[in-house]
Amino acid sequence: MHPFPHHYTATSFAGPDGDLRVESGGLPALATAAPAEFGGPGDRWSPETLLTAAVADCFALTFRAVARATGLAWTALRCEAEGTLDREDRTTRFTAFRLRASLTVPAGTDTARALGLLERAERACLISNSLNAAVHLDAEVVVEEMAIAA
Repeated sequence: MHPFPHHYTATSFAGPDGDLRVESGGLPALATAAPAEFGGPGDRWSPETLLTAAVADCFALTFRAVARATGLAWTALRCEAEGTLDREDRTTRFTAFRLRASLTVPAGTDTARALGLLERAERACLISNSLNAAVHLDAEVVVEEMAIAA
């Protein structure tokens, strides 16, 4: 890992109408638009969906690092994030994010330990920690069934 601080750059290109384009060096450009809730087409990434995706993605990447550091074997993680945008004190902002994580682990895994590592990842996620919104984790650990040889 590089020493801190880290710096990230993204650029948005917009005209009076139509899609916007978001770019960052070396990455594919994204077409973005306002979400349907703000009169947009609803079929493009928006700042709101990008932020919500960043919360889910950061949680998953943080869990991957935590699992690697602690030696936890796992086979899959699905994390759905739901962001709540609301008005508080005459300001529109995200007030909460709910993460629904489902972790699949091999048979014989200590599920309480795995659940604890999911919770640890939620507390360590740098995107969540950078937001002024509550983040709540609903997590489950699913144990894979052992295949029986015939």
